[in-house]
Amino acid sequence: MPRRLLAFFFLVLPLAEIACFILVGRRIGLLATLSLVVLSAFAGLFLMRMAGFGALARLRQSGRDGQAPGKELADVTMIFIAGALLLVPGFLSDVIGLALLLPPVRRFLWNRLVRNVVVVDIGGVPPGQAPQTGPQRTIDLDEDDFHRDGPR
Repeated sequence: MPRRLLAFFFLVLPLAEIACFILVGRRIGLLATLSLVVLSAFAGLFLMRMAGFGALARLRQSGRDGQAPGKELADVTMIFIAGALLLVPGFLSDVIGLALLLPPVRRFLWNRLVRNVVVVDIGGVPPGQAPQTGPQRTIDLDEDDFHRDGPR
């Protein structure tokens, strides 16, 4: 069922975008419509860059603090998707992209997503500490002890 829904979405979205272009074009004119599309692409790049750098900084900070960076990683992913949607020409994709740039929308989506996510801690190294290893072993071979079989 989800595959059919996804295929339906990718079929209907371009048709809905074309319909929005026609409706907006009739209302404000061709030049204004094209200007809005170009402006939204530039705004998407700018907003994605600004919000993305902030999210990446939070991602790095959570890694330094030794926390699982799940929410920060989801934020970065949603901001990337928002920027891609703003770059795609169309008004519906712009609305969805702008919505994804809003922190309350991302928080809502994260709360919906976290119900299905399981985080497993594999016992990483605490921040500021070196990994613990066993005693260092060095194998010292003389030339008579080492030989190579096969072609070189």
